[in-house]
Formats: sequence, structure tokens, C-alpha cells
Amino acid sequence: MQGERRREVLVSGGAAALAMGGYALALGLRGRWPAGAEEVAVPYHAHLWDLLHGEATGDVLFNWNSGYGVPFLADFFAYLMNPFSWFTAFLPRDRGELAVLLVTLATIGLGTALMARLLGRLHPGPHWLRAFAAVGYGLCAWVLDVGGAAPMWLWGLVSLPLLGLAADWCLRERRWVAGTLCVALAWAGNLYTAALATLAAGLLFAVRLFATSRPLRQRVRATGRAVTMATTGVLLASPVLFVAVQAAQRAQPESPVEPLGPSGLGGHLAQLLPATHGGRGLPDVAIGLFGLLLVCGLPFNRRVRPRERAAWCAALVLVVLGFVWTPTVLVWHGLAIPAGGPYRVAFVLSGLLVLAGWVSLAHRPDRLTLLGGAAVVAVIASVAAGLHSVRTATWVLLAVGGTVLLAALWVLDRRHPDRRANTVATWVIGGAVFGNAVWSGYAALGAAPSGSIRPAAVRAGHAAVRAAEDWPRGRSDPGPHAFTTNDPLLLGGQGGGYFSGYLPTVAALLLHDLGAGWTAGGRQTESVTDPVGQALFAVRAHLDDGPPPYGFTPVRAAAPPLVTVLPPGARPDTSSVWSRQESLLGSQVYDAPLPVPAGGPAPTLHGTSGWSVPPGEEGTVLTAACTPGSTAFFHGVWYRGTVSALGAAYRSDGEQPTTAVPIHRLGTVPADGVVRVTLRSDTVSQVPARPIGCLRTGALEAAVARLTAGGATRVDAGGHTLAATLPVGSTGTALLAVPATEGWTCAVDGGRASAPTPVLGMIGVPLGPGASRIACSFRPPGLTEGLTVGSATVAALGLVAVFARLSRRPTRTPRRERRAAGDAKNTTDATDAGNA
Repeated sequence: MQGERRREVLVSGGAAALAMGGYALALGLRGRWPAGAEEVAVPYHAHLWDLLHGEATGDVLFNWNSGYGVPFLADFFAYLMNPFSWFTAFLPRDRGELAVLLVTLATIGLGTALMARLLGRLHPGPHWLRAFAAVGYGLCAWVLDVGGAAPMWLWGLVSLPLLGLAADWCLRERRWVAGTLCVALAWAGNLYTAALATLAAGLLFAVRLFATSRPLRQRVRATGRAVTMATTGVLLASPVLFVAVQAAQRAQPESPVEPLGPSGLGGHLAQLLPATHGGRGLPDVAIGLFGLLLVCGLPFNRRVRPRERAAWCAALVLVVLGFVWTPTVLVWHGLAIPAGGPYRVAFVLSGLLVLAGWVSLAHRPDRLTLLGGAAVVAVIASVAAGLHSVRTATWVLLAVGGTVLLAALWVLDRRHPDRRANTVATWVIGGAVFGNAVWSGYAALGAAPSGSIRPAAVRAGHAAVRAAEDWPRGRSDPGPHAFTTNDPLLLGGQGGGYFSGYLPTVAALLLHDLGAGWTAGGRQTESVTDPVGQALFAVRAHLDDGPPPYGFTPVRAAAPPLVTVLPPGARPDTSSVWSRQESLLGSQVYDAPLPVPAGGPAPTLHGTSGWSVPPGEEGTVLTAACTPGSTAFFHGVWYRGTVSALGAAYRSDGEQPTTAVPIHRLGTVPADGVVRVTLRSDTVSQVPARPIGCLRTGALEAAVARLTAGGATRVDAGGHTLAATLPVGSTGTALLAVPATEGWTCAVDGGRASAPTPVLGMIGVPLGPGASRIACSFRPPGLTEGLTVGSATVAALGLVAVFARLSRRPTRTPRRERRAAGDAKNTTDATDAGNA
């Protein structure tokens, strides 16, 4: 038993080492980090570093850095619950890419090791061949193209074999408690991939349950164990589940994506071949040539029982069809095709392919199996020939690697009793598998865009933001200059930029309504760029675009405190972006006249919804009368084309509803007071009814001085709390420059806490007849319910574990019975001695 465990550790560890080594070698040869990691993974892990070292302004419940204050617990669960993410704490903060790489390598290693273990539980077979088969899963095309840059999704690579092992315990009717903990670990690590892995594990369980003859009673017991195990495991992850579901219901909806177009049979089949990369429109399912030959040969392997062959082939066909039909793709993804790529579920099919291939390999494929598999691979290659995704590397691997692998597999079958021949053939297969993985990884990294962030510039930006830190009196915003989509996490400070699948709609719409830009349909916000918007969010320092060497310039400006007071009876005006800003500022600072068409193709005014601007090289001219010397701004929102005014021009790339363009500064209004704007549209575009606003000289400064005099004299911020001391007897509404997301409660002068009253999307706290202090606290919706359900499940699981432990203990005979039995034995011994 001890030797078997040692050998299992050696095999699983060897598989993990091969997978990690292959991925690291491919990265080293290409000289590039995983593409895309710097946009999401690196900033989130930099924020994790701040949390672990006590340098973050927020905590795991709330994020003061991004979106001018947004909930964070759901994002923590989604992006940072991979257990290996804690490696970040042991590296310098500015080595975020290295931290993400270590997380990726460790996750690949664990997923590969668990798959090697699962293959052994699926069917006994040659140990090192099992390790080589598992490498095909650990370095499948999904990992190389998608998972390597996304440690949160990569946890699915671990979840699938982990849940497969739990299903194996159900079939063997053992370790129910351990299996439940495995389910909880998978779901807590990443809900999205855990749901997909659970579907796949359920399919694997069904295949194994019906592929072999079992009594009906045993099937019912195994199924009951599986259902109760999965249900209890999911309930253990209730804090994650409840918070995530509640956050998703309040999140900005995903931007619409086009339905899956017809990719053609050849396009899908090409994705099975090594070193092919079909882009986002196709699933990355390749598992290497070794696994592909084995899977394709499974239908011809007569050593596998017909019932088992039929079950595996039917399961694979079912999943493959589910990947090419839009309704079933929607089912796989929770009835919503992800905007970032429609085939994030691809690792599931890769895992099932590896499992099916191992079934064939464990039964020692004969000549017919090898020839049949080679013929099917040849058909796939011929159908896919000519596609852009099939490159020279693919044909080289097919020709050279296919020949080597077929020869080695033939030797394993024909020279099976010869131990030396088996050893040589096994290590030839290992070399071919490793080479295939490295070459495929090298090709995948070459097909992906390279990162453009310079570490020196990021360090300089972080230092500049920290040097201007004035929290919580005001904000130091790392925008509007942008290194990544999550600069406030990467650089620190308190900005408006944020990318998250759980970004609250309230926060996205607040920034949008106040003239900030957004992309991804509002799931990625940007910092405000105009001086009034920055004053509203108490931005006292920010990084603007600038010259080399770092590309940014630190800028400082006066701003009111984070908490101000609006007078009683104030009524918000939502007719334009300028009026919304003035309503929150409590002062009129803009000239915002209705523009007049003055040349070019005539636009059409649709009331308050805005102007339709026709396309044309000549350009549509709009004029507006403003105070001479004021500063003119233009807000095109969804406008796509070129904007020219006051001797300057810029490109506007708006596209409704995915991309909104922020307020842009045009210049100083001339002495005649006429602002003339020329719009050269690419296509028919929409602009607001009042797209031109002119900020009067000195008006903003006076408004800031008034808000500062009547605003908070002291502001204290905790991880998820905010308190402010106001001038004694303040009346009206205390306005917190924070999005009014659900979960906030506020109390006035130590009174009873209640939900605040939003003011145009910001937190508003009515002060009543007079007040001097407010205190607000945030608690994520769903956390209380999740903790309650999770605690009850833990208690129930503990009782089950204790009961199971006690039921396995040998029953101790009562003392009276033991004494009577001893007396009887002594009497028998004495009688025997007398007879002797």
C-alpha cells in the first residue's frame, strides 16, 4: 500500500512537472508573459497585495480605489479566490506579472496532477502513459489561449478532475464528506467554471454508471450520494453563491453580442489539431496529437467493451453538438453568451477528450485501433486544410509527431512482454507529448498580441499617485491617463476606472450621466475628465496624458471635501449632462444653449433625445453662443466621427451602447462668443440635444469655495465605512461623492441607521432640522443569508462526519459480558486440562 501511494505521488507529480515545465519553456522561448494578463489579472493581484499588506484604502467588502467606490466582495470571489493567488503576498508589489505567472503555473500543475489521478481511478493502465495523457489536459489549447492569462477561470482546470474524483467516490460508495468538501472548494474557487465542471462531472458520472453492469440498487445509491454530495457542497459555498448572485442581479448588463455565426465544419474540426488558433469565434479544445489519436481510435478499439465504447462516443458527440448549436451553447453559459468569448467552457470538452482517450490507451490499442485513429485524424486534417488557423507548425506536428507516436504505440502493443521495448516506447511518447505541448504553447503565444505596458512607467505612475494621496479628504485619481482597464487597482489612488463583471449599474450610470466614458457596454468605466466632474468626485490630483518618458503628467486642482451639503429644497435637473453636474454642484457654472445648425448636411433634432447627424466629408456645423473667455466642452456620448472646433480636432469613437465617449475640452471661447463645431460623421450618429457646454471663468472656483465652507470639516473612512463631521446645525442633504449602490446604511448624529436617499446616483443623507455628524456603513447584499446557510450546512456536515466516524468504530463489548466470557473461557480451559 505504501509503495502504491509513493508511485501515485510520483506519477501525479511527474505529470504536473511536465505540464508546468512545458508552459514555462514555451513562455521562455517566446520571451513573453501570458497575453492579456496585464489588463485584468495583474491589477487585481496588485490590489490583493495591498489588501494583504494593509496598504489598501478599502477591504474585501468594499473597494474605495475603483469606480469612485464600489462593492468588492463579489469581485474578490470572482477574480482572487484561486488559492494560489496568495503567492502575490511574497513578491514585491511591482512584480505583478510574475505573481500571475506563478499562480498560472501552480494551477496548471495541480489540475494536471489531479487529472493523472482521475485517469487512474477511471481505469488501471501504464502509469507514465497516464501522466503523459494528463499533460494533454493540463496544456490543452484552452489553457494556452485563454486560461493562462486568467487565473480565476484557470481554477476550472482543477475543478473538473477534482469533481471527477468526487464522482468516483460516489460510485465506490465512500468518502462522502471529503467529496462534499471537494465540491465546495471547486465552487468557492470560481462559480463560473465550477458550474461548467459540475455539468461535465455529472456527465462523466453517468457514463461510468451505465458503462458497466451494476445492480439497480447500487446505481440508485450511487446516484443519491452524488446528488446529496453536490447539493451539500454547493450549499457550503453559500457565502460566495449568495453574494455573487445578488451582485450579478445589480450589475451592469453585458453588452449585446452577436449570435454565433456559422463557422463551418472545417473551422471546428481544425480546433482539434495541434498548434491551431481560430480566434474567439471557435472553441479551443485541442489536447495534443497523442490524445487526438487515442480519441479518434476509441471507436475501433475492440479491447474496450462495446457498451463502454458506445457510452463514451455518445457522450462526446453530445458535448460536441452542444458546442456548435447556439441554444445549447447558451445552456452551457447560463443562458448568456459571454462578451469576452463564447467558448470559455472549452476546457470541459478537452477534459472529456482526455478521459475518453485514456480509456482507449488503458486497453492497449491494437493495429486496427491505431490505423483507424490515424485515418480519422487524416480526414480531420483534410477537411480543415486551407483554413487560416491551420499553419505550418500544424502540418509538421502531424507528419513528424504522428509518425513517432504511431510507431511507439505499435511497439507497446506488439512488444508488450518486452520490458525494455516498453520503456523506450514510453519515453519516446513522453518526449513527443512534451515537444508537442511546448510547440503549441509557443505558437499560441505568437498568435496573441503582446503587452505594451512598461514596468518603469507603472512604477512612476504608482509613485505619483501615492505622492498626491489625500484620502479621505479628497481623491488622487490615476486617470484619465490609462495603462490598463483597472489602473486604480494597479497604481492605487481612488479613480473612476474599473472593469468588472459585477460593476453595479448604479455606479456605471452615475459616471455615464456625469460625462465619463465607458466601454464594454458599461462594464468598464473611465475616470471623469472635465474639471466640474473632478470637483464633484473630490478629485484633488490626477494623472493626465503627457510627454515621454512615462506618458503622463501629474495635475493638481482644488476640490471640495468628499462630503458636501446641498441646501434644502434643491431639485435636480436631468435635462443634460451640464444640468446634472450643476445640480450636484449646487451652482450654475455653465452656458449650455441649444445649438443652431449653420452649414453642411442638416442634422435632425429629436426633442430631448438629441440630434441625428448625417455622414459626409463636408461636415455638419453646429454653433452655440457662450460667454467670451469661458472654456468650451463637447459631449458627444455615442458620436462616431471627427469633431473640429476652436482650431483643434479630435477623433470620437463612440458606438451605442458599447462605447461612450467622455466630455472633451474644445478650447477658449473667442471674443465674439460663438462656438463653431464641425462634425464629420462616419455614419448617421447621435449627439445630445445640448452637446456644447461652456464653463464660465471663475464659476467653478466660487462653487468649490462655497461647498468647502459648508461641507464636512472632517472625513474618516474605514475599509467599508465613511463618517463625516459637518458644521453644527447643517440642514438639507449631505451628499457623499460615492455611487449609491445597494448595501449602504447611514445614521445621523448617532441615530438609527437606514438606507440613504440617492441624489442622481450619489449617496444622499437627509439631515432633518439640523445635524453635525453622519456615519455610513456598507454590507454586501446576500452576505448575511449566505453566512447563515453556509453555517447551517457546516453544522449538518459536522454531524454527518461524526456519525460516520462513530459508525465505523468497532463496537466495544460491555464489561459484564466480557467478564462472563472470561469466566466461561477459564472454565473451559480447566476442563480441558483435567481431561488431559
